[in-house]
Amino acid sequence: MSKQNTGSKLEFLEDPDALADQLGKAEFFFEKNRNVVLGIVGAIVLAIVGYFGYRYYLSSQNEEAQAVMYPSVHEWEADSVKKALSGNGANPGLLAVADDYSATKAGKLASFYAGVALLKQGKFDEAIEKLKNFSSDDLLVQARAYSLIGDAYSEKKAYGEAIDYYKKAADYQPNKFFTPGYLMKLAVAYEQNKQTSEAIETYNQLLEKYPTSAEAVTAKKYKSMLESMAGES
Repeated sequence: MSKQNTGSKLEFLEDPDALADQLGKAEFFFEKNRNVVLGIVGAIVLAIVGYFGYRYYLSSQNEEAQAVMYPSVHEWEADSVKKALSGNGANPGLLAVADDYSATKAGKLASFYAGVALLKQGKFDEAIEKLKNFSSDDLLVQARAYSLIGDAYSEKKAYGEAIDYYKKAADYQPNKFFTPGYLMKLAVAYEQNKQTSEAIETYNQLLEKYPTSAEAVTAKKYKSMLESMAGES
């Protein structure tokens, strides 16, 4: 910035007449555009109030959903699948909680529980729908949901879709405890889909990254069988 420009700005700040002139222009602009300015300010205030109001509403709804869901989770843990899903008269069941509180964390968790229960019942399409409604940043549960969707597609013999979700499970925050199992499922799905080279590559990935895992022994066996079959063909 030049010294001349700096000087002119300082003169403006120090000159009461110049300052009054600028304030007058601002006042004139406000008077001329009063409705527009007040409308913009009002919209901003409403947006802020709406945002915090919605956050408070979601928080209260989440607490309510947790309370309503608890009896159904107890039934789910006791393997009373039908009661867990549809309730027992005293509580609405996981399906209702998942639908009625879909925007809350508890509602999404109800979708996860419902998806697992539906998978146990062999209702694979419904299980897939509920599990896809679940989302979480949890280290373990989100990957588990992806894997279960893969299981449902595998049961439907839709191995291409199963592969997509087993990949998501294996790629989601990899760890030595669960990722080897997801890679194992992925490799088997590749086998079922007649993608031998991809299956071998996945077994190699498992053996290289998780050589001490419980799945490593089985992966080595399956890999050798595939390589032998590929050599004979």
